[in-house]
Formats: sequence, C-alpha cells, structure tokens
Amino acid sequence: MRDLAARVESAYESGEMDAEAVEETLSCLDSGRLRSAEKVGGEWVVNSWVKQAILLYFRLKELETIEIGPFEYRDRIPLKHDHALRRVRVVPPAVARYGSFLSEGVVMMPSYVNIGAWVGPGTMVDTWATVGSCAQIGARVHLAGGVGIGGVLEPLQARPVVVEDDCFIGSRCIVTEGVLVRERAVLGANVVLTGSTPLLDVTGRHPVEHRGEVPSNAIVVPGTRAKQYPAGEFQVATGLIIGWRSASTDAKVSLNDALRTHGIPT
Repeated sequence: MRDLAARVESAYESGEMDAEAVEETLSCLDSGRLRSAEKVGGEWVVNSWVKQAILLYFRLKELETIEIGPFEYRDRIPLKHDHALRRVRVVPPAVARYGSFLSEGVVMMPSYVNIGAWVGPGTMVDTWATVGSCAQIGARVHLAGGVGIGGVLEPLQARPVVVEDDCFIGSRCIVTEGVLVRERAVLGANVVLTGSTPLLDVTGRHPVEHRGEVPSNAIVVPGTRAKQYPAGEFQVATGLIIGWRSASTDAKVSLNDALRTHGIPT
C-alpha cells in the first residue's frame, strides 16, 4: 500500500488528480482490504492518506441519478452492491455507501453506513441508526434504534469514533468526536458522549473522571453534574459508569445481567 499512499498524498498536496490511485483506494476500502483507521500494537492509528483519497473521490465523481425500484437518489457516491457474497442482510430502505465495508453476518435494518466506515462481523445496525464516515465498529456489536455514531473526514489526523468488539450501544445514544468505546462496554439509552464530555466512574467511594474513552466492560448511563456559570449554577450532561460487565461469563448472559441489575433501558 506504500506506493498507493504516496500517489494519493501527492495528488492531494499538488491538486493534480490521480484518478487511478483514488479509485483503487476506494475499491480497497469497499472490499475491506484497507481501513481508514486500524488497531496497531493495541492503539488505534488513523490512515490519513485514506481520508485524502475519499476527499479526492468527491472531487472526481459527478452527480448522478440512481434509481432503485421506486426510490430515486442523486449523489456523487454509488451504493454498495453484492451483499449476498458477504452474507450481509440489508433491509429496505437501508443504505450503505460505496467505500464502506460490511463484514460477514452484518445486519442492517433501515439504517445508514457512510463512506470509509468499517463494520465488523455479526454486528447489528438497528433501525435508523447511523454510522458516520470512517467510523470503526467491531464484531458482534449492537447499535440499537436511533443510535448516532459520528463521522470525521477532516481534520485528516483526527481519530474517528471507534466501537470495539462485543459492545452494546443503547437506543438514541450519540457518540461523536473520536470517542473510543472499548470492548464489551454497555451504553444505556440516551447516553451522549463527545470528546469533551465528562465520563464519571461512580462505582467507588470517589468519582474518577474519563474523557474521550469508555473503559472495557463499563456500564454507562446518562447523568448530570453541576457547573457554575456567570448566570448561576446549571446541570451539564455527563456519562456515569455505574457498574462493570463480568469478563468471566458469556457476553450475552453478562449483558442481560447488567441490564437487569442496573435497570438500564435499551
């Protein structure tokens, strides 16, 4: 990929389009041979040149009308095809854009997966959930109804939202600004996390604050805390870590126990 990356970077910096390199990069994204971000040595690394290729692709393509049965779209980016080859289920009117990748066993209820995103095997993208550009979703994740996973193309070096394996993201959750949700975490309904949202672990005698990352196995619910402003004291949104999934039990059993024990709506 080094030669391909060098060609894309040169085209992006010089403004001279290398259509072949851009098309090849998008083809690799679409087939899963390439990712916009990947885990290297336990840390998530952004492939900035891949984002450059996506931005160049927008310049390269012209607006076209796409007709699918009774539906008509008009866009620069085509839709994904050949879902049967990867044993993916896509329920109408779900949309996955070309340049995203759906692993084997993914189920898309009427939902949306944007360009550059990667969705792991066995993951459920539930009704009206959205997976933003370049977001990375792990294996066996459940994105419940109305979940909003933010996307990012610029700045180029910015990490996208990452949801690691075996996580449960409850209904109407919003996760944006490069937040990293570590494996097996549970977010209850309506949790909102941005890069600057305080996430408070309240399972001990004193709160422990996290920002930008949800620890492995954490069980999170919406919360608030008081903050002083010139006009007075007001409540601002936080996430509260109120418990932990057991690492020693089966994921499904552990999840059900967590929801029952802590009364988390999903």
